[in-house]
Amino acid sequence: MKRFRFPLRPVATLRAHQELRAKEAFAASVHVYVQSEAELAAARTRVARCETELYESRREHFDASTAAEAFASYRRECAAEATAERSMIEKRAEMNERRAGYLEAHRKLEVVNRLEQKARATHRLDTLREEQIELDDFAGRRRAPQLSPS
Repeated sequence: MKRFRFPLRPVATLRAHQELRAKEAFAASVHVYVQSEAELAAARTRVARCETELYESRREHFDASTAAEAFASYRRECAAEATAERSMIEKRAEMNERRAGYLEAHRKLEVVNRLEQKARATHRLDTLREEQIELDDFAGRRRAPQLSPS
């Protein structure tokens, strides 16, 4: 029985490495995206806290200097929230690009793997046929002397 040799093995190895790199890049981008979501949530919490402080400070008595400071702080937090939201949107877009790259690399690897499976099945079938032919020839040679001449 001849040994199976897949001629596209180097291609499969290369594509497996490419898929692994794409998977790692995707995982890193997911991590960065989750961090940016957490930063946005923290910024929104700070904005809500500033809004509450502004509202509460107006209920008691109005002091223009503290109100101006509180409003300036509120505007800074709103700007930080907008920046965090833009950053999160960029990170999401980058994550989606990395996902698409990973899916493409995975698809390319699967194509080569399916080709190898088909080649293995064909090789197995051919090998079984050859073995059967050999067994039939062997069985035919053994029976030939058993036949009586007429």
